[in-house]
Amino acid sequence: MRAFLQRLFSPPTQHLRVLKPTPSTACYTVSTRSIPTTLPGTLAHHLPSILNRLLDTIDNWHFVSVLEPLQWPYLAPSALLLLYLALRRNHTEESLLVLRGLGIQTSTSSPTYLQSPTTRFIPTTSIQDVVIHEAFRGFEVRFYLAIVVEGEEDVVVVFPRLLPKRKVLEEVWRGARGCLWEGKGMGG
Repeated sequence: MRAFLQRLFSPPTQHLRVLKPTPSTACYTVSTRSIPTTLPGTLAHHLPSILNRLLDTIDNWHFVSVLEPLQWPYLAPSALLLLYLALRRNHTEESLLVLRGLGIQTSTSSPTYLQSPTTRFIPTTSIQDVVIHEAFRGFEVRFYLAIVVEGEEDVVVVFPRLLPKRKVLEEVWRGARGCLWEGKGMGG
């Protein structure tokens, strides 16, 4: 019971995925999406697509005739709740795409599948520095990755919703600086 409560109230586990297709391009994605490692986990991961294919084969008219005797005041809210649960995103993904000579793009996933992610592109000419800052949140010290942009009063916080651990931030910081300014004497 204690393990269940601890898992229920602890923050979701964050995973860093690094993709470097070329030496001048790097994508760092931090996600709370769980990685299925067991057969039941893999099946649960693919269950929505399997159910979708099964429902396509059911005769729609027969399905409607079964629902006719039900009262609409009960059915409509239940259907809306199921629709909301089906469309909401159970995980958060935030990414930093670094393109040498072009700039940096930050991206944060939306809470539902219907909305597009929030993205921002910052050209290399506007980037003054990429730094790790520390901030206080209550009695806790939190570290965050920030981009100092020329002409802006505030810094751009990378991974603003997840605020990953310092170890992850340091890996992303080194990679981003190395990718942006490698060969110019500024690589981390």
